[in-house]
Amino acid sequence: MAATFQGQDKVLATAQRIVQSLGNNSSDTEDMLLILSAFDNRLSNLSSFVSSDENPSSSAAAADAAAAAAAESQPLDPRFLEAERVILNDAYSTEYSDEYLLAVDEMIQLTEECNLNAVEAGDVVMDRAVSALQIGMTRLEEEFRHVLIQNTVPLDTDRLHRSSLSSSAAALAIAATEFFNDDASESLDDLSSGRYSRHSHGRGVSFGGDDMSLELIHPDAVIELREIADRMIRSGYEKECCQVYCNVRRDVLDECMAILGVEKLSIEEVQKIDWRTLDDKMKKWVQALKVVVRGLLSSEKHLCEQIFAGSDLIKEVCFLEASKGCVMQLLNFGEAVAIGKRSAEKLFRILDMYDALDQVLPDLQELFMDEDAGDMVCSEAKGLLDGLGDAAIGTFVEFESAVQGETSRKPLPNGEIHPLGRYVMNYTKLLVDYRGTLNSLLENVEAESGQQVRETTDNNADVETLSFIARRMSALITSLESNIEEKSKMYDDAALQYIFLMNNILYIVQKVKDSDLRKLLGDNWVKKRRGLVRQYATQYLRASWSKVLSCLKDEGIGGSSSNASKVALKERFKNFNACFEDIYRMQTAWKVPDPQLREELRISISEKVIPAYRSFLGRFGSHLESGRHAGKYIKYNGEDLEGYLLDLFEGTPLILHHLRRKNS
Repeated sequence: MAATFQGQDKVLATAQRIVQSLGNNSSDTEDMLLILSAFDNRLSNLSSFVSSDENPSSSAAAADAAAAAAAESQPLDPRFLEAERVILNDAYSTEYSDEYLLAVDEMIQLTEECNLNAVEAGDVVMDRAVSALQIGMTRLEEEFRHVLIQNTVPLDTDRLHRSSLSSSAAALAIAATEFFNDDASESLDDLSSGRYSRHSHGRGVSFGGDDMSLELIHPDAVIELREIADRMIRSGYEKECCQVYCNVRRDVLDECMAILGVEKLSIEEVQKIDWRTLDDKMKKWVQALKVVVRGLLSSEKHLCEQIFAGSDLIKEVCFLEASKGCVMQLLNFGEAVAIGKRSAEKLFRILDMYDALDQVLPDLQELFMDEDAGDMVCSEAKGLLDGLGDAAIGTFVEFESAVQGETSRKPLPNGEIHPLGRYVMNYTKLLVDYRGTLNSLLENVEAESGQQVRETTDNNADVETLSFIARRMSALITSLESNIEEKSKMYDDAALQYIFLMNNILYIVQKVKDSDLRKLLGDNWVKKRRGLVRQYATQYLRASWSKVLSCLKDEGIGGSSSNASKVALKERFKNFNACFEDIYRMQTAWKVPDPQLREELRISISEKVIPAYRSFLGRFGSHLESGRHAGKYIKYNGEDLEGYLLDLFEGTPLILHHLRRKNS
């Protein structure tokens, strides 16, 4: 060990002998004093052992004493002298050669053979060997640092595979803030479009078992670094060698973190960041985690194993000290997110962070399994994983509460799909991609949430057979349906209420049917909602067209078709025209986005209204056609009405008041 050769008395004694041996040459003496005092300031007082210009006799005496001591001693080993010469001559050279390493090897071997610990402190050989080794190790330490720095390979970001959250989830996360802040925008409509299929974008993060080995140091330099490290360790300078390695590599890893976009931020700083900026940082965190753990740290450990192959302890200590800083930087950011304010827009990113950490945690545990401090790193990572899981479930619960408590009271004028429905179903559809993660997390809260779920799943007989996540999804959609039903009551027109309900329930059904939600909720769930849409359609027909059809009944017109009252007939046709035109004016402005539902409604209306009108017109039309102003009352024939019905539910208001019956 280094302490064996670094006693103060031995160092000073050795330096004294070197200076005294040069005492007969003042120039050489001054040079050596400068060298030794620069090496260690404790040696700056050695001038007291050297004659000053005013006392030349003492210099001569010292030279004589040194000569006498040399004469009495045994001749020195030529190998020692040659090794010492090479080490001292090249001590401050900008380059060193293989000869220098051989000289260091020779010196190490000689000191080991002499068993320096058993030699008296005044032994000339020991003192000179210690001095030469100190100088040699200082030279190798600087060379070790130089080779590490000069041969570092910069992180090549172009080679890195950058997985990212799908664009739909990113857009939806932004829309979440706007929606629940009463600032819903057109982006919600965009989210419902097919171009945001998750299958076209893939999961937010999927690492699999891919290899990301990186070249951190040029291979040729690794050999040289190992040769230097071996000699420093053999000489007892392992502490200095480790310090150099850790300092250089720690700085390199910090630079890599900056390249990956991961900043050093305190928990307080993270929690003050606005959402859009935080969203970007969370995405970069997910991307960086894989690169750091499976790329940088894996390669860093391999580098340590190559350079410090001779010592398991040293390679583990060096790896830990060099790399734990960047790991803790990642974990600290994750902790700040996990304990931060919960909001719906963060859920996808939190789940991505959870999945990313869950996937690389075994790699972390393997990398840091050999040291107590490594256990601390793994414990911190496991704690963060639990914290992110709690944050994800807590955020999901708050999202459920937000859906239940959304109380906007401004009805859409045309009965179209409500922004809440669009937002929640797109949000839910994307959450299904995380069903495995959410299901495992929800298992931990089964006792707390199971009863609540059963109470809010619309008494679904199949609920007990559903997975944890399926129960929560069913409960969430049931809450949405209840909210939609409440919002339908904001419409004064009962017919428009049912149009609104049909649009929104059908939208929910389609989102379930066209995604993996169908696998979670089952076909019976879909069939039940389709039946509900048909029920609303029947109620719409009754609420909207009953008054029109009542104008086409025989009751109240004064008898049979042969003796019906013209006055009553005029009133009936007049009322029919008014009712139809009023419905046409209103319901052309109503919107039914789904083309199939729109067509089915038109067919249902036509099947009820057109035959009844034609029958009534056939029975009583002749009573008015022969009279004056017949066109004022009989304005339409069956074909006219069929054509006009095609204009309904397009979202563009039209008016019929200026039209008159076409000639048949």
